[in-house]
Amino acid sequence: MILITGGTYQGKRDYAKAEFRLQDAEIRDASGQMELDFSGRAIDHLEQFILACVRAGVPAQEYLKQHEGELEGQILIAADITQGIVPMDPVERAWREETGRCLVWLATRAESVVRVFCGIPQKVK
Repeated sequence: MILITGGTYQGKRDYAKAEFRLQDAEIRDASGQMELDFSGRAIDHLEQFILACVRAGVPAQEYLKQHEGELEGQILIAADITQGIVPMDPVERAWREETGRCLVWLATRAESVVRVFCGIPQKVK
């Protein structure tokens, strides 16, 4: 598994497409989904999947653990929403915390972790 993270609109998807020669048809969008689609080579907007889980009261990290085998070979793209001012809204706070926990768990299992900032990839692991 490869984890690509960084701020919103920092070029994560463009980096993934160029680096791994991905076509749009190979990238699954996790926005608003309660289950991940592992049929492509990459999953984008993982943080939005986590938000859907938080809103539904489903622990996203447990879901990821249950599907660890299906994550093998995937390129995961997630916006890092864990920086900055802590939100006052309890749902947004829970989303931020769960996203952080999920990214930590994924990073420990990933063969490579790349942070993209201003379109520039920085290999973290």
